[in-house]
Amino acid sequence: MMSSETVQQRGRWLNPLITASLLSVSAILTGCFDDDNDAPPPSADAAPLFPENGDRQAEISRTTNGVPHIKADDLSSAAYGLGYAQAEDNLCVLAEAFVTARSERAKYFGPGPQNANIILDFSQKAQGILSGAEAELQTLSDESRAMLTGFTAGYNQYVGETAPSDYPAECRDEPWVTEISPANLLAQYRLVGQFASGQQFATGAVYLSVPPSATPNPKPVASANTQKLELDAISDQARQVASRQKNVSSLDLGSNGWAIGKDMTEQGRGALLANPHFPYTGPRRLYQSHLTVDGYLNVNGAGLLGTAIPLINYNENLAWTHTVTTSRRFTLYELELKSGDNMTYVKDGEEKPITTETFQIEVANGTQNPDVLERTFYYSEYGPMVSANALTDPDGPAGPKPGGLPKWGGQNSDGETVAYTYRDANANAGGLLDTWLSMSRADNLDQFKDVFREQCGTTLWTNTLYTDKAGNAFYMDTSSVPHLSEAALAVVDLKRRASASYSQLFDNGLTLLDGSTSRDDWIPGDCGNGLVPYNKKPKLQRTDFVQNSNSSYWSTNPDNFLTGYSPLFGAENAPINMRTRLGLTMLQNPTDKGFAEKAPAGQDGKFNAKDLIDTIYNNRAWYAYEFLDELRERCTMIGTTAVNLPSGGSRQVDQGCATLQSWDGVFDKDSVGAHVFRVFIGHYDDQLPGDLTEDFNPLDPVGTPGSPSETNKGSADDVMLQSLAAGLEALDSVNIGYNEPLGNVQYFQPTGGVTPTSTSAPIVQSPRIPWHGGDGNVSGAFNAIGVVDSDVEQDTVIPRQNPTQIEDTAGLSDINGLSTERAGWPMARGTSWHFGLEFTDNGPQAFGLVSYSQSNDAMSDFFTDQSERYSNKNYREFAFTEDEIEANLLPQGKTTISE
Repeated sequence: MMSSETVQQRGRWLNPLITASLLSVSAILTGCFDDDNDAPPPSADAAPLFPENGDRQAEISRTTNGVPHIKADDLSSAAYGLGYAQAEDNLCVLAEAFVTARSERAKYFGPGPQNANIILDFSQKAQGILSGAEAELQTLSDESRAMLTGFTAGYNQYVGETAPSDYPAECRDEPWVTEISPANLLAQYRLVGQFASGQQFATGAVYLSVPPSATPNPKPVASANTQKLELDAISDQARQVASRQKNVSSLDLGSNGWAIGKDMTEQGRGALLANPHFPYTGPRRLYQSHLTVDGYLNVNGAGLLGTAIPLINYNENLAWTHTVTTSRRFTLYELELKSGDNMTYVKDGEEKPITTETFQIEVANGTQNPDVLERTFYYSEYGPMVSANALTDPDGPAGPKPGGLPKWGGQNSDGETVAYTYRDANANAGGLLDTWLSMSRADNLDQFKDVFREQCGTTLWTNTLYTDKAGNAFYMDTSSVPHLSEAALAVVDLKRRASASYSQLFDNGLTLLDGSTSRDDWIPGDCGNGLVPYNKKPKLQRTDFVQNSNSSYWSTNPDNFLTGYSPLFGAENAPINMRTRLGLTMLQNPTDKGFAEKAPAGQDGKFNAKDLIDTIYNNRAWYAYEFLDELRERCTMIGTTAVNLPSGGSRQVDQGCATLQSWDGVFDKDSVGAHVFRVFIGHYDDQLPGDLTEDFNPLDPVGTPGSPSETNKGSADDVMLQSLAAGLEALDSVNIGYNEPLGNVQYFQPTGGVTPTSTSAPIVQSPRIPWHGGDGNVSGAFNAIGVVDSDVEQDTVIPRQNPTQIEDTAGLSDINGLSTERAGWPMARGTSWHFGLEFTDNGPQAFGLVSYSQSNDAMSDFFTDQSERYSNKNYREFAFTEDEIEANLLPQGKTTISE
């Protein structure tokens, strides 16, 4: 609930489009937004948005591997079917996400390790995650209301009709699995939108931000357990977490995306490679579904759990994928405080108040009466105040960082008394569903562009790569990027060149602006949201290809570099990452197979759908392409002579060298020696900046930097051989042989089976499934996968096994007593929902998988079925037409659900 006064205080940092309307509806906000408000609005006659009789109904057809094909007569009923299906397959993960979005983790799960639940709950209340969603509900389009209320109804129906004793083990009989409201679902979207912005501050930086006279410690309002909570420790723990963050714009996610135009396809039409690299656990899992509303919507794709429409999709005419962009989704503001007054700042000579809002949370303590804690948080016109000194602590656990930003009330380098705040480009999520619905309903490229050109659409933190049956290939950074004036950007550029500390801040994701002048305010623009408009976004349309693998837009296609854009989109004329270099190599040399068994586009150099998914599955890696032959040569030179270890002592490397001499150079599960190369490159990667002799050349971004130094080449002090020796030491320490097939030591194996409050340890939930692919960040593998260091499923409090990782090995883990099985690489992120698609004369044809399968429930038939297929490179053809759906229907056939 939000009072009228609260709306007035905080309306300044909500989306300007909705601020004016919030005041007029503030009385409504004290009520509930439920199904009583679902009746078709007057404008709904133009489209089938709501059921005519008020009761939703959907037909769910499950095809191979459990993919739900949902048919309904209206949009709300289609979302209703999707909410029901997602709850069937992933109830516990969804329920936990909704708890988080309500700021109720501490209420159900206690303070958490290092009081993490208390810090997060308070921070998200301060950021208006739920209260902002309640306000946004009143401003939603009819289409968004239809999808939001429909999905909510479907999810609630499954929860209501399923006995708690029949829930999956991770949430069985748990009180936190409850029905949700549309506001709760929209709050989850706000979290999704802020993954690369506000959520980076929710682990400590917002919590710690208080004026010099105040304490960040919460105040107990009602407590049976205050001493055990150790309130003084909460702030210290928040400070530790905040200072561990390295790049506060980073999502730690990746993806490959190619859109192939008619010049490079067998059919002379468009083709698409979609390869997101997302977590295998938690609410960032991708879930495939197919939604059909006759004559209105027909889209097949996958979205994050909880989204009421797929996000990476195709329809009869066009297809697209997303990759995480290099853009920035927030700006940090330095406020000049009024002399002697830490609660007033000065902007354009005018005094402005720092406002406050007080929140309470409940904290479970093992009794029937939870602790109730209270905290006051602080706001500028831009948004929440933030503890910039914690984010930039040069002595924090993460090591050297851009330092020197003072605490609230401290002095900056100019001697001004300052405090810090931020503005978030994705603070609101009301347009999320509208954007993807409009993309899904587009028929051609002009209509698709209009989603961003005329409708002010945004995809939050991603690029978009598009293709269609006409053979167009189109790229655009469609993320939410602050729109700054040329004058403001000029000052940013000047500071980056003049100040090493400012440049460090910028390189670590912090765009620091001057809050004392309106010069640095975001430009409202035609959309009124302060974001860069369509005509100023990086974009490229071609008939050969566009691609992105998380490097800057600049290198989308080296035949047409993109330059002249706001630095908030990313770097120009700058090095690109290894996956981008490999991807461009394959696109520019489509008949060169490298170390793989077949060329990316076969002998004809033209791509089809199977070629594209096989390009993922060829398991090539950039560093093998770049360094393997050089390493083999040095191995021959050293022979059986001992190599000096960087840590002291020496050892022979001849046995490891022998394995590398016969390695096939790729990361297939039967490749012998791939893991030896991985531990080598894990150590050599640290040496690369100093060992490469050929600098980056912006005229050759694929080929440079490169060329290892020949200093001490082939000797006991050869840096490459020393890295190999250190890697072999790591393998020896966990008794892994050098001649193992990769699939023996690299695997997918889900673990869990216990509730967040259980005292039992998480269990292994399936046999090990051999896994192909390589680490994209270390080996430069295109089919990028990786190990995750977390005791819980990502973004959740649901326990999982977390073996101990060995440094500089790309995740080599010592099982450490958690299992009777030996050590290896337990993969938990990377290639997830992935497919290759081409448009043919008979419509779209696509092949792919969801690597970790559709369901997070170990008792489901769809728990590891696609994982086994991924292991065997046994991708499936996607069913899209009615005939294809009928031909692939599972034995349980079709289910009709209704209210």
